[in-house]
Amino acid sequence: MLKQFFWMCSGADTDILKNSSKAEQTKFAGTGGTVFFTAIMAFIAASFALYTVFDNYFTALFFGLIWGLLIFNLDRFIVSTIKKSDSKWQEIWQATPRIILAIIIAVVISKPLEIKIFEKEINQVLLKQKNNLTLANKDQIATQFTPEIATIQDEINLLKQEIDTKETTSNDLYETYIAEAEGRKGTKIIGKGPVYKEKREKHDAGLAELQQLKIDNKTKIAEKETQIVTLIQQQKEQVAATQPIINGFDGLMARINALSELPWLPSFFIFLLFLAIETSPIFSKLIAPKGEYDFKLQDIENSVKTWVSQKEMQRKQVLKTDRILNEAIYNELAKEDELYHYKKQKAREIMQFQADAFYKSQKKIISS
Repeated sequence: MLKQFFWMCSGADTDILKNSSKAEQTKFAGTGGTVFFTAIMAFIAASFALYTVFDNYFTALFFGLIWGLLIFNLDRFIVSTIKKSDSKWQEIWQATPRIILAIIIAVVISKPLEIKIFEKEINQVLLKQKNNLTLANKDQIATQFTPEIATIQDEINLLKQEIDTKETTSNDLYETYIAEAEGRKGTKIIGKGPVYKEKREKHDAGLAELQQLKIDNKTKIAEKETQIVTLIQQQKEQVAATQPIINGFDGLMARINALSELPWLPSFFIFLLFLAIETSPIFSKLIAPKGEYDFKLQDIENSVKTWVSQKEMQRKQVLKTDRILNEAIYNELAKEDELYHYKKQKAREIMQFQADAFYKSQKKIISS
């Protein structure tokens, strides 16, 4: 039962194999087994690759099964269509496109399995890439908020500077009226005279303005600091909102790119392994001499070709005979007087009918 299943997988004619030697049966069973297990590997590889895309087991298994059946059908087609002939160059020529197709299939099958085999190393590469993306994302988002925050901070600094300037002016006025009272500056008369009072009033007015300025600017500074806090919070929220996108940067394409950053030699050997598996049935057919199965299959095909050639020749002979008979019959009919007079009479009637019709049409034209 299992042997017949592998025969079916090899694309061979099971009726011929049943009457062939054990060696032929074993050879085609091995070929079918290779085709079958290659399809199994394709199913596993595709399921894993599609799981990284859909993140769903059932979807990945369903499409992986379809892919496995497709690879099975392609491999079966490749193996079954290579026919043994008397010329090795002809066999190589007909096998060339199939070998190219087998190489493509080997690449497609091996790549997802390479991703699974080197999963830990790929995760390390992806982690570095995610960290770099996170930093770049923060810098990019910061460029959206930093100018506005810097502008508001400059406004706060201006408000503080305005207070400092006013405070310096007030201190200078204080020093002026104190120096006037002590007789160190101004009139240099010790005591609180009219000049002292004038300078004291000027200082008191400036001090009142300073107190009011502090109150006003403090309110403005608090508002602007609130704006800065709000902007910083918005920046953090935007970073947090975009971080899941970076965390999800581990799809199939990302893993393939990460795999390309790893040393190429291990990946290349895995590819060679699948290439050997995929092309082994083809090369085994090319290398092996004609066997019992090949001779029997060729005999059946030649029988069909002979039968088709005979049918075609018979049709040609029937056509040739029919043409000769028709020529003889028509030549004989052409010599009969009765047929001649009959056709002459009919031709006369047709000419008379045409003349009458022409006369009637001309008469209508003239009368109108």
